[in-house]
Amino acid sequence: VLFAVLCCVLARRVPRPQLDEHWEIYKDIHNKKYVPEEEHVRRLIWEDNLDFIQRHNLEYDLGLRTHTVAVNSFADLTSEEYRQLYLGYRSNQTRKTALGVHNEASLYDVPDEVDWRKEGYVTPVKNQGQCGSCWAFSATGSLEGQHFRKTGNLVSLSEQNLVDCDTASAGCGGGIIDSAFEYVQNNGGIDTEESYPYTAVTGSCQYDPSHVGATDIGYHDVESGSEDALKSAVGTVGPVSVAIDASH
Repeated sequence: VLFAVLCCVLARRVPRPQLDEHWEIYKDIHNKKYVPEEEHVRRLIWEDNLDFIQRHNLEYDLGLRTHTVAVNSFADLTSEEYRQLYLGYRSNQTRKTALGVHNEASLYDVPDEVDWRKEGYVTPVKNQGQCGSCWAFSATGSLEGQHFRKTGNLVSLSEQNLVDCDTASAGCGGGIIDSAFEYVQNNGGIDTEESYPYTAVTGSCQYDPSHVGATDIGYHDVESGSEDALKSAVGTVGPVSVAIDASH
């Protein structure tokens, strides 16, 4: 329905010819292929997003923004389409209580900067595809870091295991980071990505205890809204699981 409405609205507009070459480059870089009737609509959405990027970065130059934005593979989607396809985090007000709140270290003991990638805590960048499974990737990222911290062995963990098997969440329909940790804890572990690869669709649970890559004995919350607490956790514990508002 949403795409049909967009077609009706955007079909009356004409793409700007001065952007033709840029559009072809964009499609080539991001391997975009459209049927003819869709390409017109996607082109106009892309142009609207280019305008947004230009305005935003001008405001950054004027000191009105604290960050810049740029074209990426999602530039042919509206904000609503992006939200429906990718933003799967669900706030859980009734979740079980965590082990406690992170015991904030003195900021004098926290380094000004840390890059856990250089220390071997972080697996290569992953792609969730068109599946609202960001909650699963957020959970596995922090678990991978803590597993490395304890064992010295970096193991890529299975987001698909969480998508298919964590019944407290809804797979590609969205989920809760806390419930992912609770699933791993109650389940006795989570499979490796190699044994349970990612498909970007919700399927039946195929968990195999013989392929466990990491376990979880509990988790702590970081004080909500406290940048100092977050700095302390990241600086002294390792990669932290977070949810980010990725909308405009």
